[in-house]
Amino acid sequence: MMKTDKNFIKRCVLMAVGILFIGICVGAFRLSAFGVDAFTCMNLGISGFLRMSFGTWQLIMNAAILALVFFTARRCIGAGTIVNMVGVGYMADFICWLFQEVWEVNMTLPLRILALVTGSLLAGIGVAFYMAAEMGIAPYDSVALIIEKGTNGKIKFQYARVLSDITVVIVGVAFCLLSGGDLRLIIGIGTVCNALFNGPLIQFFKVHAAEPLLKK
Repeated sequence: MMKTDKNFIKRCVLMAVGILFIGICVGAFRLSAFGVDAFTCMNLGISGFLRMSFGTWQLIMNAAILALVFFTARRCIGAGTIVNMVGVGYMADFICWLFQEVWEVNMTLPLRILALVTGSLLAGIGVAFYMAAEMGIAPYDSVALIIEKGTNGKIKFQYARVLSDITVVIVGVAFCLLSGGDLRLIIGIGTVCNALFNGPLIQFFKVHAAEPLLKK
């Protein structure tokens, strides 16, 4: 019983730390001004095309994906799903507020590059941690798992993640162009880095960091 309780506490901590890292990651990407993450890129493009607020559209998209997850990978839904959906945006806003309003940091090019690297690494570590905790993950993070499951493992998670990230970036860019929006506001080198490397980084940190921590 004590061992089970200890494992449950470990999983809760891993989930919380993972989501905290993701919040910091999103804030770092925003501070870098090198482009947003893949999922945000798509939602900004579509919301601009529909003349709808970003927050409202993102909520609709998350709800739609959550419905898909419910019928295809229900085990992905849990406390971590809700904490992620509610907490990440506010944590990112808090990070940006600290740097921009409280500390008034001048984001020079070296600091922007540092923020980009930090965001890229924490994105992989954060998702790896809260996925390994198996207490629920965000709707979009479940998409790669659904692809892996739907192909009977022929497309591994890390490649499924790259595929889904590249797809949503293309969708975001297409809708932005259709609406006559400014591509620089939704895509940059940070978006490309996130789309290409996030999947492999998640898999690496899941195998070499998150899972070993749970086994201790």
